[in-house]
Order: sequence, then structure tokens, then C-alpha cells
Amino acid sequence: MLQAVLDIGKTHIKLLVIENGQPAASFSSKNAPLMGMYPQADVDGIWRWLTETLKSYSRTAEISAIVVTTHGATAALIDNSVGDRDQALALAVLDYEYDGIAQCESDYAAVRPDFNETLSPQLPAGLNLGRQLFWLQAKYPKAFSRVTHILMYPQYWAWRLGAELASEVTSLGCHTDLWQPAVKDYSTLVERCGWRDLFPPLKNAWDELGTVSQAVSQQTSLPADCKIYTGIHDSNASLLRYLLQRCAADESFTVISTGTWTIAMQANGDVSQLGAHRDTLANVDIFKQPVSCARFMGGREYETICARLGGNISMAAQPADIQQAINERWLVTPDFSNGNGPFGGAEPVLACPAQPPAPQAIATLYCALMIDQRLNDLNATGPIYIEGAFLKNTLLCELVAQLRPEQTVMLSQDNTGTVMGAAALIGFDSNTAMALELQPCRASAFTGLDEYRQNWYQRINQ
Repeated sequence: MLQAVLDIGKTHIKLLVIENGQPAASFSSKNAPLMGMYPQADVDGIWRWLTETLKSYSRTAEISAIVVTTHGATAALIDNSVGDRDQALALAVLDYEYDGIAQCESDYAAVRPDFNETLSPQLPAGLNLGRQLFWLQAKYPKAFSRVTHILMYPQYWAWRLGAELASEVTSLGCHTDLWQPAVKDYSTLVERCGWRDLFPPLKNAWDELGTVSQAVSQQTSLPADCKIYTGIHDSNASLLRYLLQRCAADESFTVISTGTWTIAMQANGDVSQLGAHRDTLANVDIFKQPVSCARFMGGREYETICARLGGNISMAAQPADIQQAINERWLVTPDFSNGNGPFGGAEPVLACPAQPPAPQAIATLYCALMIDQRLNDLNATGPIYIEGAFLKNTLLCELVAQLRPEQTVMLSQDNTGTVMGAAALIGFDSNTAMALELQPCRASAFTGLDEYRQNWYQRINQ
């Protein structure tokens, strides 16, 4: 039998079909918010793509289970009294990059918990989900009064497929202001705003939540007994494979999940120092344990830098381009992400020609230095595992290894870490570990890299 994973990212959606632990088919499409009364997720577009893709796939009738993984900072507010789940949203799913939410900032500050309670930093726009909910409740009180349940994004899609209502900690604990990692319960914000009863019962990410509905079976050709699992936040799905592989070890290690966001996740790390650095936080793994994290918008910033310098993101940097950028001290400094990362809000500097020969080399150096900074912010020790989109940029990974000579850098040998981690939730109780194909990353040997890094910091500090 086949299994399926639906992966809803901020810029792409993917459906991976798995057979005997290996990808059997893969489908993808771009994902972008829609404009409406506020920028919102294109849930109907995603649903159409999913149902049409499943309907057209020749082996959909063989799929025995499906699990959903999505980006964080997103929730669906539903009215469960509406019989048709396709029409049950009480409010459109808000796009977390909408900065209009800042209208409520002073009022929200009065109820927002302290960092020491939630390990959730104050982030721009709607990246703190609690701020989204607070803004929606204040801005649209009549519509909010119809909300019967708040569903985290993976669980919304599971419910739409036919599953029972559920909540799950990896999404609740992802810089939301809604969760207290130390006590493994909702935060004081949830109590103050009267939201606790709106969250469905907590389920494990690996729990079965039922089977697809009859209507979904007819729409998609999925069998009526296709099981649906609770689902998981995407970065936690990337981390899960390593947690299972190293479940008996108490050594600290760091998984770097790369995509639109680059997130360094340190297992067995010290969360006590997180508040000392900007955009560090604790996510929560599927076992409800805090995971020290430091983030920046790696994929987004790489694209932005290339575009600003007239480059083509589809072209790879060459070693000679990297060395020339180092020799000539061509560099850019943060921030290219509208307030995120370790230097969020800083005025970006382009210390290079307006149209350098290889913009992608400068963007590669920038992202390597940002990863290095994020690892420093976590006091990261032990091995480093790189997952995701940046695996395609071999020189970037090798630069990280050169910048971190005291740590071993290992590269995942597939680019499906998120979906394969999510797939591990199917039959999870029988899974003790997952096979990981890893390759040691050799360190690059560029001359002058340490001096280049020093110059980068000098310009930032100016």
C-alpha cells in the first residue's frame, strides 16, 4: 500500500507518495496568498490542486494513509456548526506576513506573556500567532463570535480531509505566544483572551484521527478507509528523523532546516540563554520537549539579494566567484527580510558593485555567515545536519563547514527530509528509528574567509 504526505509551505505545496519507505511519486505547485479583507492563504486553491492531483494520479486508490505538515504561525478559525467543511471558515486564514496586524500592538502588549513563560520572542507582523488571533478578535468581533474551534494549520487540513478535531504541540509551540513549554500547557494569554475552550483536545502528532470522508473519497479517489494522522509543523518534521536516530544519546546536535526559512534547531540544548539573542526561541518537539531554535529567512533573503544585484537564482555560484567576492570584499549586510533574524530591522548595506559578476556568490556568502551567526547564538556544539533547499548549494554548505571547524557538518542525501519526517508518523509506535542517508561535508578552503567575516561584522556594527 502507498502512503501520502501533503506538505504546505509558504511558497510551495507538495504531495509526496511513498511506497516501502521510498518516494514513488511527487507533485508540486506554487503557493501564494490572496488579497481580500486582508492578505490570506489560498485555501480553496490549495484544496482544488490537492483534489485534482489525487484524482488524476493513477494509484490514488492504493493510498492507505495521509499525513499533513505545514508551515507555522497559521491557524484556521472554523464554525463547526456548518455542515460543509469546505465552507466552515468563520474568517479567512490570515497570512502571517501581513503587517497591518501592528494596529493592535499596544493593546496586545498588555496581555502578551513574558518570554520566560513562552520562550516565544516578539516577532514582526503576524509571526506570533497569538497576535493574529488577538487582532482578528478585535477587528472582526461578529465573525469571531461564530468561531467554535481554532485549528492549527496541519490539523485544519486533516479535519478538512475528514479527521476529527484536534490540536498538536509542534504547531502550538512554534513562536505562537500560546504555549508554555516548561509546564506543557497553554499560556496565560489563552486564559486572558478566553480561547482555551476553542482549542480541540490535544493529540499526539502520530495519532490516527479517523478516515477520509465519503465526499473527499469521491472527490479524490482516495479509498474510504484511508487513515488520517494528526500531522506536524514542518521544521519539526525535519527534526524528527534525527530525534529518532539519536533517541538514546544525550549529546547536543543541531539540525538546520532550509527553505523560505532557515531554522537551526538544537536538540538537548540550553534554553536558558535564548532571550539574549534576537529571533531565538524554543520550538516544541512531538514529545513536548523544548528545542532551542534560531532563525532567519534564508531562502527569501538569498532570492532578494540576487534580485537586488541583478542575478539569476537558478545559476549556481562557482568557487572562483566566491574567492573573488572574498578578495574584493564584496558583501551585503542584513536585513533583507522585513525585521526577522539576528539583525532584523537593520538597514541593509550593499558593499559591492551595482551589478557584480556573480551575485549568487555574494548571496551564498551572506547565507553562510548568517547560519554561522545563528549557530553562535545557540552556543551550538556537536554535529550539524543540513536539510532542505540549501543542499542544492554545495558551496554554501562547505562554507559553513569552513566557518565551523570544531564541528562535523553532515548533509542529508535527499531533499525530502520534511515529508519523510512527516511520513514517520504513520505507524509511529512501531518505528524506533529511520534510516538516514548522510554524507560528511568537506570544508571549503577559501583564503581570507576569516577576514571577510570580520569585515562583515564591522559593517553591521557601523
